[in-house]
Amino acid sequence: MLFYSLSGPKTQRLLLSFLLVAAWEAGSGQVHYSVPEEAKHGTFVGRIAQDLGLELAELVPRLFRVASKGRGDLLEINLQNGILFVNSRIDREELCGRSAECSIHLEVIVDRPLQVFHVEVEVKDINDNPPVFSASEQKLSIPESRLLDSRFPLEGASDADVGENAMLTYRLSPNEFFTLDIINKKDKGKFPVLVLQKLLDREENPQLQLLLTATDGGKPELKGSVTLQISVLDANDNAPIFDRSIYEVKMYENSANQTLVIWLNASDADEGINKEIIYSFSSLVPPNIRRKFLMNERTGEIRVNDAIDFEDSNTYEIHVDVTDKGTPPMVGHCSVLLEILDENDNSPEVVVTSLALPVREDAQVGTVIALISVSDHDSGANGQVICSLTPHIPFKLVSTFKNYYSLVLESALDRESVANYELVVTARDGGSPSLSATASVSVDVADVNDNAPTFAQPEYTVFVKENNPPGCHIFTVSARDADAQENALVSYSLVERRVGERALSSYVSVHAESGKVYALQPLDHEELELLQFQVSARDAGVPPLGSNVTLQVFVLDENDNAPALLPPGPGGVAGAVSQLVAWSVGAGHVVAKVRAVDADSGYNAWLSYELQAAAGAARSPFRVGLYTGEISTTRALDEADAPRQRLLVLVKDHGEPALTATATVLLSLEDSGQAPKASSRASTGAAGAEAALVDVNVYLIVAICAVSSLFVLTLLLYTALRCSAPPSEGACGPGKPRLVCSSAVGSWSYSQQRRQRVCSGEGPPKADLMAFSPSLPPCPLPAVEVEEESTEGDHCSKKQWSHTGNI
Repeated sequence: MLFYSLSGPKTQRLLLSFLLVAAWEAGSGQVHYSVPEEAKHGTFVGRIAQDLGLELAELVPRLFRVASKGRGDLLEINLQNGILFVNSRIDREELCGRSAECSIHLEVIVDRPLQVFHVEVEVKDINDNPPVFSASEQKLSIPESRLLDSRFPLEGASDADVGENAMLTYRLSPNEFFTLDIINKKDKGKFPVLVLQKLLDREENPQLQLLLTATDGGKPELKGSVTLQISVLDANDNAPIFDRSIYEVKMYENSANQTLVIWLNASDADEGINKEIIYSFSSLVPPNIRRKFLMNERTGEIRVNDAIDFEDSNTYEIHVDVTDKGTPPMVGHCSVLLEILDENDNSPEVVVTSLALPVREDAQVGTVIALISVSDHDSGANGQVICSLTPHIPFKLVSTFKNYYSLVLESALDRESVANYELVVTARDGGSPSLSATASVSVDVADVNDNAPTFAQPEYTVFVKENNPPGCHIFTVSARDADAQENALVSYSLVERRVGERALSSYVSVHAESGKVYALQPLDHEELELLQFQVSARDAGVPPLGSNVTLQVFVLDENDNAPALLPPGPGGVAGAVSQLVAWSVGAGHVVAKVRAVDADSGYNAWLSYELQAAAGAARSPFRVGLYTGEISTTRALDEADAPRQRLLVLVKDHGEPALTATATVLLSLEDSGQAPKASSRASTGAAGAEAALVDVNVYLIVAICAVSSLFVLTLLLYTALRCSAPPSEGACGPGKPRLVCSSAVGSWSYSQQRRQRVCSGEGPPKADLMAFSPSLPPCPLPAVEVEEESTEGDHCSKKQWSHTGNI
């Protein structure tokens, strides 16, 4: 038979032997073939038709077929050429196991006539199975205390092949602890044995892994291997140890109880009970540390058991022992260095040390007011404190040294503006979040006499009626000093000067404490219309400061002078007028004139004339001019009139109450022949008198008319001002100053008018209008009004008044 799938000289010799055997069996009625296992599909086995002596042409007609005993599908015959070939995979180990011989028996059947042939196909073994161990891993447990040359048998490998293909040899992977020895057993092959050649140390090599390799004798050879897992059993020959001898741990203060500090990790190189360990504090650990920390003896956890405060202690050294349960027990040691980290749990503290309080308001810039020290029990940034000042004007903080500050004056002080400063010093640390503390500093400013007393206005105008009682309070001056205490204690005095021939102090005085001004004697308007002087105000500071205020005291006229009759001529008698009148004079003829003057002013000096009728007398043919004093006829004289007429003329001023004087006028009626002579004499005397008084009367009348007109106009203005005055003006408050000029007898008079509300205890306030003419320069404008305060004194009152004089 031929093997198309094999080649080489050795294969050719094998095929030749198969052919010889087949030829021999054909002669005996049985054909024998051989085929190697694992041959491919279609592999040639033999020319079975030819070897059985059958023609190819008769194979199909005679129903040539193969009947196998259960394995007919492995081989097949090609009816076209009569060749037996491999139909499917042939596995010798599957067919025959470990049997030395393995064949496939076929029965070939042909009909017509029926013939049965026996064909045996031997399956040859090839080395297609490697040595196989029963498990991929073999485990051995060897105590580390075993002696050298100790032997440990191993389980060998098996090979499914037969013959040389199943002959095994063993090899151990290189190692320093074991060698391999082979034991030959009859009919059971070879078995490997491990031999200990170096002492074991479980702590160094707790496990060893070796590789045992088995190789068969096939060509090519196949190999199988098994892993040897050798576990070295422990003996208590090692003490427990920590992975470090010193542990450094950091944790924050104020950690809660049961907070984990550290989890110690000790190990024992031994095993079993020799490896079991217990943690404990060393005998070197002091009691205070034992109170603050707890040790878990099983797990090695150290936890917080009490308050941890950085400010009490910032480091702890904890010595720990670990002991195994072996016999005898062995102990390991370590130290835990615990560093406590600071938390910002302490607020800064501020201490203020006052040095110079109160502070004088004239203190120099840069003056140190107070020293401030700050502290914080924390450390690092938590203990770094920065101070600030609110409000800082006019002070500032200057850092002088670590945690020390000076409160320094930054700008000038003025007690009159601010007498006290409430400062807040804030100390804030650098923690996160930061904590702060505050301290209040009250800085009082001490007064310095840097303000002179000041009056509300530089000048006051005061009105006083003449004939005041001695010691009358006429005015009160008041100066204000912005300083304090004795620097603000003001005293008043007169600035002495001469008033005419007399000293000022003979007229007025001022109370040193109250500032009340008193008239020491009755004042006479006719003697002194204006008294102008200064009052000085001085404080009690050192040095004292002062200022002056000017008082203009106008003496108001009172109707204290009755009209005075003037003599009709040189050598005449005042109050008596004698005059010759001709019978022939007609109505309206001026026959005489009464002259009178009044030493008062204004209305008090405005005179009027009235003719007094005699009791039981007939109607007089004469009348007197109301304001001129001229006596004139009312009708023509007749014989019924008495030849001697005695007239009484009442001269009256306009004061309140009015004062009067009486003039007697004797008129002698004469004939016309004598009348001219007499009239001539009368005219001569009257002409002289009239020439003397004409200017005075005319000017006086014109002045009175002008004053009346001005009075009416002023009343209107006063009413308008009263309506528009602000409600805050008091009943006795000063009005608004104005200047007024009045026209008198065709010329402008300068006067100063004061609108006053005179306060008295009875009735509503009274407003009067008077005009006066002090010795002042000419008025620049036609009319200007000035209003000034007038107050009711203790013993006298002051009114508005006016006195008009010609310019």
